[in-house]
Amino acid sequence: MPGNRKNPDQWPPEKQLAVIIETAALNEAQMAEYCRKKGLFAEQIQKWKAAFINGMVAKPASLSEQRKALNVEQKKDKLTIKKLERELKRKDKALAEAAALLVLTKKAREIWEEPEED
Repeated sequence: MPGNRKNPDQWPPEKQLAVIIETAALNEAQMAEYCRKKGLFAEQIQKWKAAFINGMVAKPASLSEQRKALNVEQKKDKLTIKKLERELKRKDKALAEAAALLVLTKKAREIWEEPEED
């Protein structure tokens, strides 16, 4: 239950919602008594209630927008991944080619260079 010596504005949303539910049926005098016991102000509870209502009203519209944004972001991520994979393959081929050239160069030197005389 809320009211644990913390600043009420720092309470998690679950505790704020519990206070809103507990105080929903209280009249003004009961609300004042409840607030004194919990170290709250009636204005805080009203502000929390308004925030929850606004959040619930805004969420359905924003959920579809969030889904669209996530889909767009996922598509961009997939394209980026494909691009990076192509670049990695290209670099792997270039590295393999460079390694083969080094090995061939070393072998060619061993074959055609004159042996060192002591």
